[in-house]
Amino acid sequence: MPVKRILFVCTGNSCRSVMAEGLMRRLLRQAGVESVIVESAGVFAIDGMQPTRETHRVLQAVGVECSGHRARLLTTQMIEDADIIFVMERLHVDQILRRSPSAKGKIFLLKTYGIGETSEVPDIPDPIGKPMEIYEVCLGDISEAVERVAKSLGVGKV
Repeated sequence: MPVKRILFVCTGNSCRSVMAEGLMRRLLRQAGVESVIVESAGVFAIDGMQPTRETHRVLQAVGVECSGHRARLLTTQMIEDADIIFVMERLHVDQILRRSPSAKGKIFLLKTYGIGETSEVPDIPDPIGKPMEIYEVCLGDISEAVERVAKSLGVGKV
């Protein structure tokens, strides 16, 4: 079954999942792929919150606009509608499975997707409240992983 809906999940939907969503949308748009819907949500998000100022700045630096984004609390419907779900931490896997146990086969840790077992820590740490340099490292990790995801979908590096 081809992927039609990708969901990126983090804690508050104001940093990491916003970065992943923006980067993936750009890759798909540049590749001319219009058939895939990309969304994001947070397991503990406050609906309507804007991305952090730092998230906006790091994304803007790479040509991705996120000023229109508003945080969304993850719902069971979002989980069920997604074909594939990428999370930033193992904690997010647990939170998703608590809401929808049947989602087990479609949840993946973003950082290690497509590279299998690794000695690296599989989580992408939350940058919220940390210096700008941490946001930049976070964006780098997410960008690398999103490119792997896009390649696995046949989009490749653009």
